[in-house]
Amino acid sequence: MHGLTIVFDLDGTLVDTAPDLVRATNHVLDLLGAEPLPPATLRPWISHGARRMIVEAAALRSMALDEAATERSLDRFLEHYLANIAHESRPFPGVEDVLDALAAEGAALAVCTNKREAWSRLLLDLLGMTPRFRAIAGRDTFAVCKPDPGHLTGVIAAAGGDPARAIMVGDSGVDVATARAAAVPVIGVTFGYSDTPLAALGPDAVIGHYRELRPAIRALAGRTGLAHTVPEQP
Repeated sequence: MHGLTIVFDLDGTLVDTAPDLVRATNHVLDLLGAEPLPPATLRPWISHGARRMIVEAAALRSMALDEAATERSLDRFLEHYLANIAHESRPFPGVEDVLDALAAEGAALAVCTNKREAWSRLLLDLLGMTPRFRAIAGRDTFAVCKPDPGHLTGVIAAAGGDPARAIMVGDSGVDVATARAAAVPVIGVTFGYSDTPLAALGPDAVIGHYRELRPAIRALAGRTGLAHTVPEQP
């Protein structure tokens, strides 16, 4: 796969961060004097960021937060989350094996996430995953972030790649929209945090487990003129 750059979203794509994000949200609710919410209720809001999770969680508990209360709650969320960022968060099944296989075949790997870069690196460091990536770009790495295509093309360049020889892997409509805007093929994962079925968002391929990623890359590369870069899987 020499010359091919594969860019991954982080939350809901590489790592199941939902348990720690839900825990931080319920911590805020507790400080507000409200009962916690079940993980299934909060999961769809994860891809929208911490502020949106807090606002939606408060609304579900019949609380309307003004701007000042939202900012205080966000500070409390972040303090709790950063202290527990890898308490229960874990790579999705098969992630580490497929990353190693792709790298062994010559692919450059990168991360493009709307999590802040320092937090992303902290999480990946604690999970022992950072060395696998040539570049990691968070929402504050560049002047723009997803869904702006410059976020994706910027991290591809940082990894030494070319958008014409790249593939995006993500779990949300934001990831699909970003890849489309950058004219980069995109593979969606069904085990992430999208509140809309991934297939309905129009990615070029959809997988339900990381064992399906390399075959999906081969098939997608064949349709997009990159077939010569992807060897047959043994």
